Amino acid sequence: MKILLDPQTFNEQKFGGISRYYTELYLALNKMEGVKMVCPIIYSDNLHLKEALLFKTFRNVIFESALCPKFIRKKIVKKSKKKNIRKTLAALEKRDFDIFIPTYYTPYFLNFLGDKPNILTVYDMIHEIFPQYFTHDLVTVKNKKLLLEKATMIIAISESTKQDIITIYPFIDPNIIEVVYLSHSIKTGYISNISLPEDYILFVGNRSIYKNFNFFLKAMAPILKSNSKLFIVCAGGNKFNTEELLLIRELKLTSQLIQQNFEDHDLASYYSRAQCFVFASEYEGFGIPVLESMVCGCPVVLAHHSSFPEVAGEAGVYFELNNAEDLQNKVSSLLENITLRNQYIQKGLHQAKKFSWEKTAAQCLKVYQKAINK
Repeated sequence: MKILLDPQTFNEQKFGGISRYYTELYLALNKMEGVKMVCPIIYSDNLHLKEALLFKTFRNVIFESALCPKFIRKKIVKKSKKKNIRKTLAALEKRDFDIFIPTYYTPYFLNFLGDKPNILTVYDMIHEIFPQYFTHDLVTVKNKKLLLEKATMIIAISESTKQDIITIYPFIDPNIIEVVYLSHSIKTGYISNISLPEDYILFVGNRSIYKNFNFFLKAMAPILKSNSKLFIVCAGGNKFNTEELLLIRELKLTSQLIQQNFEDHDLASYYSRAQCFVFASEYEGFGIPVLESMVCGCPVVLAHHSSFPEVAGEAGVYFELNNAEDLQNKVSSLLENITLRNQYIQKGLHQAKKFSWEKTAAQCLKVYQKAINK
């Protein structure tokens, strides 16, 4: 089977869950006998591709433009991304493939598919469920709906996401939607020497809109005020913005909050040294950080909604969504009860073993074959 992989996500994401997913899929599928995945790409600044050394497998060598002036580099990058798409269209017209996999929702390829099957992966339905957060985005919902209608098969990354698709678009045949879970890529064997406090609660990644950071901060304030040696560490997400700094000062937590960006190889240290990881998000299509936390032996505290129960199972310490008092109680119980904390660490390690990129790739391949047979 020859699989043509679209470069959209590698054009747009420097790093993130979607480009991580396709990087791991590319690596796993190309190890399987009788399977070849190709991606017509000559340039990307995606970190996951670089870390996986995948540029060595592409036919064209990446040129280095890092030493160029910034405005020239921007032009080079823009032209190169356009060339990635042109090369994809040329590959579609050549028709030397069995199945096409779009990596995001721009439908530039539809008129070039002919009778070749395509598989659309849906990562979440957040734009449809929380439109108030995406008023500037006028195309994602429209494009996704079009591609859902045109897809031979659809992969949803959780049962929750599948149900959201069916609820929002009841005209989509549920029989063409298959659930395939993601996995994690965190390296637990590396010991990092990053400076971290002795006791801290961890928050990972983007803090904006539905990630619910302000709610989390207000809920944790009483716990931090009762223990001056306890900190919140925000790993990633860049520096606190003006609104966040104002809230931190208002809550009088300036001395107990730390924000640090990280390299991928350092991430396991943030999880493994934390008292717990709180994932306060209002919605996730899957939630890779849940797996990352569990595999690092860090108890995860999260709301019992969307895809979270599918990923965390009995290993999650669940609180009622947007209930600050309940979140405080659940975090306090982990901080105060070492036995309970160790129980959840063991549950998490066991739960994380159920997921692997090899399993993800094998299940994706079954869906691809089903689409070809259709």
